[in-house]
Amino acid sequence: MNRVPLIDRSDTSADRKTLLDEIHGAFGATPNMFRAVANSPAALKSMWGSFGALGGGTLGARLGEQIAVAVADRNGCAYCLAAHTVLGRKAGASAEEMAAAQRGESADARTQAALRFALKVVAERGQVSDADVQALRGAGFGDEAVVEILAHVALNLFTNYVNLALAVPVDFPAVTLRHGA
Repeated sequence: MNRVPLIDRSDTSADRKTLLDEIHGAFGATPNMFRAVANSPAALKSMWGSFGALGGGTLGARLGEQIAVAVADRNGCAYCLAAHTVLGRKAGASAEEMAAAQRGESADARTQAALRFALKVVAERGQVSDADVQALRGAGFGDEAVVEILAHVALNLFTNYVNLALAVPVDFPAVTLRHGA
């Protein structure tokens, strides 16, 4: 049972409605996570803006979704795992690639380096070493991409914690957690 109301975009304030209408237009529905976050227009604006900004970044949607499923599984967030698995498939990743990313793995060395780094950031609460950053650079990531990987991790921590703390009902096809709670 969710711990906050799920805001209905047809029965809310103008500021919430505007954002929820944008989200609905992007997804063809209004996912429960955004409906829960809409309890705070400021938080919703922050979250939606972050998704938009990172969507226009240098990493590409596919890698962003692979990072998201790795982080979601590590944190035990069934909601984000389900949502980002669907979004990863829409971004061109195969079911096998998304399952591997969930485990923090990839057959592609560059993707593997990004996933390894992202999961280390989560596990070590950001306390990574010079060697960890150099490993990303060695895999072909420049400074802009390094910072974007960190931004993807931070955004996914935010969404994972929202869904876990507020017990948001999953409204995407379920995916079995492997590592998390």
